[in-house]
Order: sequence, then structure tokens, then C-alpha cells
Amino acid sequence: QVQLVESGGGLVQPGGSLRLSCAASGGIFSPYAMGWFRQAPGKQRESVSGIWSDGHTNYSDSVKGRVSISRDNAKNTVFLQLNDHKPEDTDIYYCNVGESYWGQGTQVTVSS
Repeated sequence: QVQLVESGGGLVQPGGSLRLSCAASGGIFSPYAMGWFRQAPGKQRESVSGIWSDGHTNYSDSVKGRVSISRDNAKNTVFLQLNDHKPEDTDIYYCNVGESYWGQGTQVTVSS
């Protein structure tokens, strides 16, 4: 059974940084894309960043220049480093693997 467990969320001040982690288990994930999405209450879930098996990455315009995604295939883990947080980054962040599996989400709140 595939499980994705996110960690690293929390309260961060504007301008601060957080590193989110997502550990996957129950399968082999290295051939698949891994990514991060976020969702605010009442809004549609949106893509933040993705990383493919060949290392290709993409970033949404809302975070481009402030975020870096990486993966450790040996540990089945994907990371999201988000810097210079803005209040609009307040969301629940979800990990996704292979466009099929989702984590339970981790809350990121940007507030002074």
C-alpha cells in the first residue's frame, strides 16, 4: 500500500523559509514524477512544483525564484524548499507521486 507522509510545515514569518519533506513508501517511485500542490479553503488545488525522474523541474509562476524542489530516490523522498515566504503562501501543501497518490497534507501558515 502506497503511503506518502509530509512533514516540515508550520508557522513562518513573512520572508522566512521552510523545507517540506515527503517520504513515500509501499512502492518504487524513482521512475515517476513527484511534486507539490497547495490548496486554500474553498479554492482549487494548484500545482507548486514538480520534478521528473530525469531531474527536470517546473515551478508555478507564483513561487518561481523562491522555491527549489529536489528528490532523493534512494530514500523515496521529495523536498520543497520555499524561501521569502509571503502571506499568500499560507495553504495546505500536498505531496503527489505519479499523478496518482497523495499525502495527507501539511499546513503552512505565513504570519508575523
